[in-house]
Amino acid sequence: MNVIAEATIEADPKVPVIRITRDFNAMPAQVLRAHTDPDLFVQWVGPDGMTTKIDQWDARTGGSWRYVAGTGGNEFGFRGCFHEIRPAQGGSAPEARVGGAQARIVQTFTYEGEPDGVALETMVFEDLGDGRTRMHASSLCDSFEGRDAWLQSGMEKGVHEGYAKLDRLLADGAV
Repeated sequence: MNVIAEATIEADPKVPVIRITRDFNAMPAQVLRAHTDPDLFVQWVGPDGMTTKIDQWDARTGGSWRYVAGTGGNEFGFRGCFHEIRPAQGGSAPEARVGGAQARIVQTFTYEGEPDGVALETMVFEDLGDGRTRMHASSLCDSFEGRDAWLQSGMEKGVHEGYAKLDRLLADGAV
């Protein structure tokens, strides 16, 4: 397996946003599918040793989702709504794009342990050519305090280990 790199995670000093950039050895349609297919999602999301159970998953524009992640007897609920799921548009290949119509997901994200903190997340899947994709994700939090709490929660470990698991799924042809 050829892992490209870990994700870059950045906090904007002027806006309460977290930006994540990560490259994958896969087509944009495959990376989009890994984020929207519940059977695939549970196989890679989160840090090693954590299991994920889908409670509700309606991956379509206007749909909603909820999952519970657990480890060591502790459970953590997450929920949100899919504002938009857009596959790449144009061309004959699923990852082709015309006029900037890249594959993307726009959704809300709430950790149920902090139910007042709702983030707006946007993920864009950029076709780099040669079967590679760069994911650009941004999570706009409702406050700097909320954003900083996410950053201090250990989310970095979950992002890096989760996407390493996704790399393996992609390399194995599971997506």
